[in-house]
Amino acid sequence: MKEYILEILKEADLSYKNNDIPIGAIIVKNGEIIGRGHNSRIDIPDVTNHAEIMAIRDAEKYLNDWRLNDCDLYVTLYPCDMCLEVAKASRVDNIYYLLDRDNKNKFDSTNINRVDDDVSRETYKKKLSTFFKENIR
Repeated sequence: MKEYILEILKEADLSYKNNDIPIGAIIVKNGEIIGRGHNSRIDIPDVTNHAEIMAIRDAEKYLNDWRLNDCDLYVTLYPCDMCLEVAKASRVDNIYYLLDRDNKNKFDSTNINRVDDDVSRETYKKKLSTFFKENIR
């Protein structure tokens, strides 16, 4: 799991460099990363360009199928409602996230599990905090 955490943090860095909220996501199937995404709402002006949705789109292209059965979504921050619904519709099996959101909701049909990695969580928390301090609008 540590390798997946490193990959979602790399994706979050790409968002950060583009002045977007640093969130990264990957889709994993049978131990292989088949989709990657990071927030790109600023870079490509589109409100739906959240990391999770970008990773899902990437995985769908890889599989040439919208059904992501037997796939897991790894993401740095607990997904927003839109991303949870897209993940549900794409049929991912599990969602693993690094950091809680204050306003998270429960997602009934998918197992959502917080990653047990305090060092990465604290590093990511600092990155998010820095981002918001530098980009208050």
